[in-house]
Amino acid sequence: MQKMIVGRLMDRIAHVIYPPGCMGCAAPVVGENALCGPCWAAAGFIAGASCTLCAVPLPGAGDAVCDACLYHAPPWDRGRALMVYEGLARQLILQLKHADRTDLAPALSSWLMRRAGDWLPGAVIVPVPLHWTRLLRRRYNQAALLAQGLSARGGADVAVDALVRLRRTKALEGHSRAARYRALDGAIHPHPQRGVRMQGRDVVIVDDVMTSGATLAAATLAARAAGATSVSVLALARVVKSR
Repeated sequence: MQKMIVGRLMDRIAHVIYPPGCMGCAAPVVGENALCGPCWAAAGFIAGASCTLCAVPLPGAGDAVCDACLYHAPPWDRGRALMVYEGLARQLILQLKHADRTDLAPALSSWLMRRAGDWLPGAVIVPVPLHWTRLLRRRYNQAALLAQGLSARGGADVAVDALVRLRRTKALEGHSRAARYRALDGAIHPHPQRGVRMQGRDVVIVDDVMTSGATLAAATLAARAAGATSVSVLALARVVKSR
């Protein structure tokens, strides 16, 4: 008991001497893994209407299906994203993805929990997989970190290796939607043993960024091949071409 009291006192002293810094600009904030007021306002959270399939922000009030999804519906049942992929959101995701900032994952997953916590009861959360060569170089899968954080907060099952990427795809930035879909065709499959965890389950597939939806589509088709009852997709951020 005495050790616990001393530990809490030392934590408080440390917070006074070294106050927590904003995740975006390092300005002092009240708690760990938080944003200051200006950074929160600049984070690009999708607070208004959005497409219920591809998560792109929509004008007006009330969620609906965008024109693009009406013309060419994605293979999943519903989709959401937390932020628009620009500015601070892009900065945080790139730091998580390429700068070893795994310390950002708890806060980001807690924000995702607010966005889609109602999807989690009874579901199994599955991250978009990395090819083993990319995982070896990066040492972690940022989508898996987000999925594990969601599982811890929402009490849902998580299956970090239910999907596998059998073919490494080159960087697709700047490629057309059709080119992205061709590149990802057949690249993701259910794991030969652990893919069975998706059978007969509602699956929530998690990724950091949704651009064309090609990666999430490949993951969705693999989950359906494994016997998923329904598939929802959840992205930390959504790329929006014109704003």
